[in-house]
This record gives sequence, structure tokens and C-alpha cells, in this order.
Amino acid sequence: FWDIAKPEQEVRLAATENLLRHLREGKKDDELKYTLKRLVEGLGATREAARPGFSLALAQVLQAFEEIPMCSVLEEIKEKHNLEKVKKKLVRNAAFGNFFGVMALFQSGRLVKDQKALLESIQLLQQLAHHQAHLRDLPRKTLIDILSEVPETVFQEVLFGILQSDLASAFTSPENLHLLLVGIQKFPGVMKPKNLKKLFGSPTVVNKENIPRLVELLQSAAKAEKKDKKLPSVGFDLLQVSLKEDAFELFWKEGVENGLLKEKSGPVSYMCYRLLGRALPLLSLDQLQMVLKGKVMQHYGEHVVTSQLPDRFKFAPEMEGYVDEFLSSCADLERQLAVIIGFSTLTNQGYPVFSSSSRVVKHLQPVALQKYVEWLKDMFLQPDLDCCLDFSSNRQKQNQEGVNIAQRKIGRLRKWIIHRLVSILECPTEKEESLVMDISRFCFFHAFFKTKKKTSQICEANVLLSEPLDEQTYSAIENYFFGLLQTLNTLTVLGDTPKAAALREKHIHGVTADGKLWIFLLVEYANKLLSSEHIKPLKPFTKGQRDIWERTLQSVRNLQKKENKSDNAKVVTFQQLLLLMAIYLFKNQSETVDVLSDLLDCTERAFSKEPKKKKTDNTEPGWVEVMVEILLSLLAQPSLLMRRISKSIFVQICPNLTKKGLQLILDVLDPYQEQDEESAVVVMEESKKKMKSAQDMDKEGSEDSSDEGDTEEENDSEDEEKNEEVDDDFRSQLMNVLQAGNAMGGDESDEELDDEAMMALDKNISALFAEQQKRIQAKKDEKDKMRKEKILRRDFKIKVLDLIEVFLTKQSENPLVFDVIEPLLHVIEHCMISDSDKQEVEFLQKTANIFRNSLCRPKQYCRKVDALQEDLHAFVERLVKKACKLTDTSVALYYFSASLYLLRVLKGSTSDKASTPPTSLPGKQSNPIPQACQLVSTGCLNMERVTVIYQQALTQFFTKRKSALTSAMFHDLFKRFPV
Repeated sequence: FWDIAKPEQEVRLAATENLLRHLREGKKDDELKYTLKRLVEGLGATREAARPGFSLALAQVLQAFEEIPMCSVLEEIKEKHNLEKVKKKLVRNAAFGNFFGVMALFQSGRLVKDQKALLESIQLLQQLAHHQAHLRDLPRKTLIDILSEVPETVFQEVLFGILQSDLASAFTSPENLHLLLVGIQKFPGVMKPKNLKKLFGSPTVVNKENIPRLVELLQSAAKAEKKDKKLPSVGFDLLQVSLKEDAFELFWKEGVENGLLKEKSGPVSYMCYRLLGRALPLLSLDQLQMVLKGKVMQHYGEHVVTSQLPDRFKFAPEMEGYVDEFLSSCADLERQLAVIIGFSTLTNQGYPVFSSSSRVVKHLQPVALQKYVEWLKDMFLQPDLDCCLDFSSNRQKQNQEGVNIAQRKIGRLRKWIIHRLVSILECPTEKEESLVMDISRFCFFHAFFKTKKKTSQICEANVLLSEPLDEQTYSAIENYFFGLLQTLNTLTVLGDTPKAAALREKHIHGVTADGKLWIFLLVEYANKLLSSEHIKPLKPFTKGQRDIWERTLQSVRNLQKKENKSDNAKVVTFQQLLLLMAIYLFKNQSETVDVLSDLLDCTERAFSKEPKKKKTDNTEPGWVEVMVEILLSLLAQPSLLMRRISKSIFVQICPNLTKKGLQLILDVLDPYQEQDEESAVVVMEESKKKMKSAQDMDKEGSEDSSDEGDTEEENDSEDEEKNEEVDDDFRSQLMNVLQAGNAMGGDESDEELDDEAMMALDKNISALFAEQQKRIQAKKDEKDKMRKEKILRRDFKIKVLDLIEVFLTKQSENPLVFDVIEPLLHVIEHCMISDSDKQEVEFLQKTANIFRNSLCRPKQYCRKVDALQEDLHAFVERLVKKACKLTDTSVALYYFSASLYLLRVLKGSTSDKASTPPTSLPGKQSNPIPQACQLVSTGCLNMERVTVIYQQALTQFFTKRKSALTSAMFHDLFKRFPV
């Protein structure tokens, strides 16, 4: 009994189980009687946690021992917690005792079966309802819960009579109204219109006379439950009753739109939004269209725009949950389509407030999804702003002067539509290949082509644009299209054919069910567009660019013939890179032509069967070096797809990588050659500017917040200006101007200057300060430019680390691995002493992880180092000495670890020559069979030389007070290489 009163729920439950087990095993009437007494007493305990514990225990006991009369227990409860006899200060405890007693009877599952106990319990709850100061609305809610479990016959025979007063006063409180609504839905045979008329004078609940009072009750319920952030049950039940009474339109227009929405209150507004969301599954097609074009939707849209400011409650995720739930449960494609289009046409100056990347479309049926895509394409080609429920914020209305509002709305809508189309492909939903290709062709066409004349041969040119696209929209479509390419490259194989299933089992991505690359299909489509006289590219090709395009297509076809004959992964990867660069011709022709030309030459030489001729001169770089340079230039582009394909290509050329090719990569990471990377930075910076223009449309919906951000930036700049020190040159120039104006003459005063001289002095001072302001701004711009360049360089280096990681993983037995050690150590050492911003830390962590996991720890390493053993021994000595000289222990650890890696390589190397006999350890010579521990294979390791190296390091560790070496380093040495 003590544990039942504990605050911990687990303890209470365990105690209840133990009590039941004891009672079942003992089967003693006196113990059962004592148990009931203790549990009834506990119902009114002072401690809040004890009451539900005793209530649950009593319910379990009554459920387990059905021979206990319910009425006798109820009488015992009323007697123990008598509200009339109890002292005033104990009224609260007595009220809770009665309430939790009724709860126990109800939870036992036996109350509904015992009509007398049920009647008395309902009467007790009615009595408890007057103690609102203590119990609030708990008795009413429990009464409603009991009603929902009662059969209609029991309600009619037992409860209807005693509940008539509560039902008749339904319009006095939300609780009584809720009781009436539950009765109407649960007992339609009893709560007939004629009985309702007898109760409160009208045969229906939702009518013009009752609407004002219903609005007041709903407002009261919304404010009472604002902390719970959920729709009050009375609201949802009233919605259901209005549908049952065929009065939904009256309820929605008069009760919600012209009633609740008039109240400028957050909780009431959110109640309206929740009513909208919960109503979706219950409404017919006509009712959905009425609701989705009404005032609640517009009010919700205004909320979404204004709530983008920080520290504002955002309802949009909850509304998306309602839409998601509706689409997943609805089988009617017309209603599905009505809802998704309804939310897509709620626009803020043309831009839909519904997220363009929302994944609710995954629940659309295939036919509905196809129709939705067709609707999106039609809206893009011929925007119909009249079908949109459009609104503008107050700030937008003030800033509309001198702006073509219609053009702006169309531009915003088109950007959203393109992103919506692209994100449909990203959703994990069942899609047909035809739909994927349809969206891809549509986005590609409008990113790089325009229609000169309608033609039925090309679907995208079958309808002309009602309004031409502007440059900003073209730029946004272009960037979204390259995001779509990334999606296509990672798309799992679609379809139910055996071949598609086989490709999925092999985890092959980016191909159709018949094995063709998606990007290849797009290039074929582009070739068809280039050959059409009715279509015009936005950037027409010159003859040279068209020639390189044809060469690329021919090279891809040649590679396709090699599939299944040679290394298939290598063939497909080179195809992907060629096709991607071919598409980049439409974006940046001048730069892409040169890259494609080099790439085609490299591809031809990479797949050439002719034996390599020894070069007589070193003027011409090998194809691998050229390929590395191409990959580095591609990594400078801000494209995830480009980064992944470059990495895949590098995996294929790794076996052919030369020392010069590797050095090209390592030069990028060299912290002392950052000035050589400016060319790559320029490419990245220009690309990022283009990306930013496409991303602006995602921020247009939150103009209020962006304006605040601008204000903060202005304030920051003002503070910087205040802190700007005045240089000596400016001070001297100002002194000269003042002296020239005779303002600093000995005994002369300002009053002696005439008006003309004063005006001239003011003009000179103003010009001087304007010039100084320009100099200050130029310094700020230069500083900001350097900061951005540093960020771009660091980002580029992080990408290049991918290539290093690939090389170390795929070519761990290549002797060129030794050339990577010192550059990585230099990067780690430099990062340890440089800025500690987030990007720098990310660069350091990635470098350190590659060094530890990809370089030092792999089980595979170079086994043939005969020709390099002298260099490697010198390398070990250099690394250990460097570790001894350092002051930072964390950096010294990496140098010391690198030396241990080289020791492992030397010790585990195998010689091409006749192997020397193993060194015998000192021991008993009489043992004819040497033990395993008596033979030590040293490989190419010069034991004497390295012993001296580490002996000197150990001596320094013990004798030098501030040594960067640690005992853990030597423990690691002795553990790996025991004496």
C-alpha cells in the first residue's frame, strides 16, 4: 500500500501487481475487505501522485474479483468522502476521492453492466461538477467518456432522464454542449429532432439562431485549451454534427469565417486552422473546394508569412501533418487532387505558402500524381493567377510602387513550380519512368531552350508561354535542373521487371529499367532539340562548340560498345562525366569546351589498346595528369553531382596515377601555396553567385524577416565606422583644409569668415569626408573579399581531401602513398596554429581522420620497398626528430604515428632477393626446435639504425622537461614492436 502511493509510476504498477497476486493466492475475505478499505481511503490522499495510484489499484481489484458488488463499493466511497460532512479544509480531498472512485469503477469495465451503480455514478459526477474550483471540467469529461461506452438502450432507459437538465442547458457551457453533441452522435435513435426541440426549442443544433452562441462557446473552449495546442473535442464534434445535419456550409461561413475569425486571438485562429485540417477527410469534393478558397485558408496563409520571423509560433508543420494524414487515408483521387491543388494555389504575391519541397505528394495515387504534374506544367506555361487565393502583407503593399505586380507574381509562381516538380522526383514514392522523364525534359527545355514556333513533334514546344521568362527565372530553373541531375544520378531503378529487380539487387543507381543512364537520355533529347528548326537554344552553339558536342556523343557511343567487354564500372563512370560535361555546354560554353576537349583526349588514351610509348621529352603531360587537372577544376564547381562523379572517376584512374598526378593534388593542400589557388576560387565564386540568385526565391516569402536582418547589418556597419581609427593622413588633410579656410587662425574667430568663404569651407570638408568614407568602404570590401576567398579555398581543399582518401583506400599498397604522409602532416600542423572557425575545424578533423584511418591503420600496405629502404629509414629519422622538436603534443603524436607506420612497412616488406635467415634471439642453444617467439623477421628494417633513433627520442623524453613526446607514444612503440 505504501508503494502504491509512491510518485514513480513503475513502483506503483509493481505494487499493484504484487497486491493482486497476494489476494489471488490468499483468497481471504478479510484481506480483500481490508484492501478495499485501504484503497478507498487512498482515493482522497493529499499527495497528488497517490490518488491515481489508488484509483488504478481499486479498478484492478474490482476487475479481478467480480463478486465484489459495485454498489457497495460506491456507497463506501461516498461514505468515506462525504462532501456534506467533511470539514471545509478537506473538501478538495473529498471531491477528488469521489471523482477517482468513479474513475476506478469505470476503468474496471463493470460499471456499464450495473445499471444501478451507473445511475448513481452519473448522479455523483453531476454533483461533483459544481466543485469547479477543485476539479475544473474533469467530471464533465468523465461523464462524456462513460456515455461513449454506454449502449443506446441503457442510455434511453437509465440515463436520458437524469441528464435532461444537462442536455437542455447545452448552450450554457462548452462542457454541456459537448455532452449534447456526443449524445447526438452516439444515440441518434434517442436524440431525435423532436426530442431536441423539447430540450432546447430547436430540432437542430447548427442553425442561424444558435450560431452566435455556438461561436461564443467555441471561443471559450479555444482559450481554455490554448496550452494544449490541440483542437478542443467540442469543436470537432460540432463539425461532425453540422455535417450530419447538412448545415456544414452555414457552420463554416457564418460560424467560422464570419464568427471565430473575427476574434483577433491566437488560440481562436489556431482553432480555425485545426478545424480546417481535421475537416479535410470528412468533406465532399464541393465542400473541399469551398473551404480551400475561403477566408480561413487566406488567414492561414497570412500566418505562414508573418510567422517566419524568429520567436513566432509556426502552425505550418501541423497543417502539413493534416494534409499528409488526409492524402494517406483518402482513396478518392479527385479529392486528393483538390486538396493538393488547393494548397498549391494559396499564394503570397504569386508564391505559394505551401512548401515546394513538402513530401506529402508521396501519398498521391499514380493517376492523381500525373494529373498534378500536368497541372503544374500548365500553370508554368500559362499562369492563371485568377485561380489562386492570393494575398499581400502590409509591407508588400507599401513597396508595390513602380513594380509590375503581375510580372512579379508570375515569376515567383514559376520558380516555385519548378522546385515543386524537381522535389517530386526526390520523394520516395512509386513513380513511372515516363513521369520522371517528362519532368526532366520539361525542366531541361525551359532552362536552356525557347520555342520559336509551336510543333507537335516535341511535347514541350506544343504550347507557347503566355508570358516570356525573365533572366532571374531562367537562372533559377538552370540551378534547379542541375539539382535534378543529382537526383537522377542517385535514383533507384524503377519498375517491376526482372531486369529492374536485378539492377536494384546490385545497388545500381542512375539508370532506367533497361540499363540506360538517365543523363544519356537527356543528352539524346538535347541533341533532338538542337536539330529542330522550331527550337532555339538560349546560348546558341558556334561551329566549334557543335563539333565538340558531336565528338562527345560519338565518344559516349564508342564507350557503350565496350560495356560488358571490359571494366564496366570504368566505362559507365567515364560516360557519366562526358555526358555531364556535355550538358554543362549549355551553361558555360567557353570554359566547358576546353575541359571537354581535354577530357575526350584522356578518355581515348585511357581506353586505348595500343602499348604506351616511352616519351623522349617531358613537355607533354600524361593523360592521367591531365585528367587530374580536369577533376580538380570540376571539384571547384559548387555541385554535389560534379563532386560525386569526379570522385567516381578518380577511383577508376587511381591504378594509373603517377607521381606528377599525385603531386598536383598535394599542391592544392599545401598551406604555403594558397596564393596559387586563386584561379579556382574565381570559378567557385562566380558559380556561388549564380546559386545565390536561385536561392533568393526561397527567401522572398519572408521579406519582413530579411528587412530586419538588413537593419541589423546596417547597425553593425555603423558600429564598425564608429570604431574605425582616424589615420594620420586624413587628420593632416583635414588640418590643411581648415587652415586653408582660415578657420584655425590665431586670434581669428569663425564670425570673421563671410558666407561665401564658409560655404566653400563646408564644401571642401564635405568632399574630404566623402573621400575618406570611400576609402573606409574599399578597405571593408577588400577585407570581406579576402574572407570569402579564404572560405572558398578551404571548401575546395575539403573536397580535394576526398581524392586523397580514395587514393589511400584503393591504392594502399602503392609506394606513392609515402608521398602523402608529409603533406598531410603539414596540413595538420598548420591547422593547429591557425583560426579555429567552424570550417577550419572541419578541415582539420577530416585530414586527421584520413591520416589515422586511411593511412596508418589499414592492414594492406606496400610490401616491396627494397629500392626505397634507405629513403624510408631517413624518413623515419626525419619524422621522429621533428616530433622531438615540436612543442605541441597533439601534433607530435601524428608525426610519431607516421614513423610507426613506416616501421611497420619496413618490417613487413618482402624482398625480391633470397631472403636472409631470421635473426635468432638469445636463449638456450640446446633446444633443437626454436619457439615462435625466438624468431623475429625484420624484413628491410635496419634494427640498429632505428634503435638509435628511438633511443635518442626516449632519452630526450626523460631528460627534457617540456618535451612534446608522451609515455603513450613509447607504450605504443613497445606494444607494436616488442624487444
